[in-house]
Amino acid sequence: MTMSKNNAFVSLFASVQLALFLLFFLATTSIIGTIVPQNNVPGFYVERYGAKTAQFFQLLAIPDMYNSWWFLGLLGVFSLNLIVCSLERLPQVLRMMRRDIRATAPNHLQAFPFRQEITLNTTLDLATERVRSLFSQQGWSPATVDKEGAILIAAQKGVWSRLGVYVVHLSILIILMGALIGSSTVAEKILRQPTFAFKGSIMLPEGQATNHITAFKRGTHIDLDFHLRCDDFTIEYYPNGMPKTYRSDVSILERGQVVQTASIEVNQPLTYKGITFYQSSYQPYQQYLVALVRQNDGLETRELVTTAQEVKWAQGGISFGIINRESQGEVTRRLKIWFSDGKGDPSIFWVNPGKETLVERSDATYRLTIDQLYATGLQATKDPGVDLVYAGCILMLAGLYVAFFLSHRRLFVLIRREEAQRCRLFFAGDANKNRVGFEKKFSELIKMLGS
Repeated sequence: MTMSKNNAFVSLFASVQLALFLLFFLATTSIIGTIVPQNNVPGFYVERYGAKTAQFFQLLAIPDMYNSWWFLGLLGVFSLNLIVCSLERLPQVLRMMRRDIRATAPNHLQAFPFRQEITLNTTLDLATERVRSLFSQQGWSPATVDKEGAILIAAQKGVWSRLGVYVVHLSILIILMGALIGSSTVAEKILRQPTFAFKGSIMLPEGQATNHITAFKRGTHIDLDFHLRCDDFTIEYYPNGMPKTYRSDVSILERGQVVQTASIEVNQPLTYKGITFYQSSYQPYQQYLVALVRQNDGLETRELVTTAQEVKWAQGGISFGIINRESQGEVTRRLKIWFSDGKGDPSIFWVNPGKETLVERSDATYRLTIDQLYATGLQATKDPGVDLVYAGCILMLAGLYVAFFLSHRRLFVLIRREEAQRCRLFFAGDANKNRVGFEKKFSELIKMLGS
């Protein structure tokens, strides 16, 4: 009698019906979490879904559903269900795997699904050797035992494949454990260490550095033990003004020194000290980075300017400014520049952001480059459980392969001597999966022996 028959708790959590219900419920809620944008500010949900719906979302923590108490609770119940199911059924499987197939009684062979009988005109010893040799050639490891005046040859393959489903169970538990370890809710409310696992964002203007991020949901600052600086932000647009691609060139600084540089693009994150930075957004400003170089002697300056502002470069004896701009949305397409060296009429011309322009004056030639200032939007994630999740996924693939593509196959031959030079061979076999394929191999083996 199994435990489930004696214990109502075990009976409930060993139920396959409960596992199916939990899987259905988790799948349904995951669809909701995919449809409803996650980790936005409360005003976003009020504007998009209305005040009452947004209040309902906040009550059920749907904006951060995968870290909500009820979703984590569902994962916990599902984990308990897997553990109890495995512990309830695994001992029986292990006993079956350890069972000595040589102990199979000859009369039990009649109950096997695949059976066939043939006659060989040879002695008992030669028939036995012939069967053993054929089995070995086909990759079976035959065992021989005397049974009631007959010879029983038994062999099996893939006995360990019965564990495939339990490997899948274990992989799911490892994945769920990794998800819990990487949950910001677990880090904050159970471990009391918000920096252990978190998700947040940074809006970092070009040329600036920061040593903290803003956590999703709570909106609090999480301090980093290094600085992240945005050295440059590059964006390309389609002719209709839609962004084509964008990239952030960043530096990691510790104690004021650059220890690493990298380019962050969509699908090309940066990971440093367990924190991964993803390119997620950007923000254009109506400010411009001006680089001005006097070609005669290489004297240069860099300035951050706005429109309708006169900038004086005292060392170079130059004044300049932006007197007009043409924009598409927040993106500047052209800028009208006023440029003077105090000698003669000022130069007035249009430039394209990011394109170098030569300004010819009476005494010198200047190289002028103007770039619109951007802030890069980065998502920052620290997930110490991600390695467990990857390991669980790999283990799951292995378990699924074993569970679906391999089978436990048993093959028996009972050899009885009828006359001095005549033997009757009774074949029996079964497989716990892919019985059609096993039946074909079973028939081919018998045909090879009789040929």
